[in-house]
Amino acid sequence: MNPQILQQAQTIAREILSNVSQDQLELNTPCQNWNVGQLVDHVIGAQHWARSAVAGVDMTETGEGSSNGDFLAAFDDAAAATLAAFSEEGALDRTVNPGFGDMPATALLGMAITDTFTHAWDVAKATGQDTNLAPDMAAQLLAQSRQSIQPAFRSEEGSIFGLEQEAPEDASNADKLAAFLGRTV
Repeated sequence: MNPQILQQAQTIAREILSNVSQDQLELNTPCQNWNVGQLVDHVIGAQHWARSAVAGVDMTETGEGSSNGDFLAAFDDAAAATLAAFSEEGALDRTVNPGFGDMPATALLGMAITDTFTHAWDVAKATGQDTNLAPDMAAQLLAQSRQSIQPAFRSEEGSIFGLEQEAPEDASNADKLAAFLGRTV
């Protein structure tokens, strides 16, 4: 994983977010207990979280309430700052602590990419957009997720991830990734 893949995931998320209208913010999403507005806030907040963690600074912005305003501009700002932080010389050589233990910055980058991509899928699904997102990237993220997501990270209540769901044989790679991460496709 490298920052260019993060940028691709951010571009996909931005495209999906650009098609969300204010009247869709209360729609339910595949993410248990989150509506579209809350998920938009999370997508923006996750950019701040990843940037703060890789930069080794306290997180001062959460994204909370972003969906009440120009959430596309808020996403653009957060995504640009996150991409810049991961692109700094030596950033990927660091050990970081995103709030739950030390890890290589490359692992955090993989988490940020998967989170950005998967929540773009969630918003697309909730708002009736095409969920067949970036087939090659989705296949790569699915393979990475199959290697890194442990059973302890899953529960029926959603924990970090829900229980793996069935995906139709002809499902897109993005739909298969979503099902692996606990979404009903």
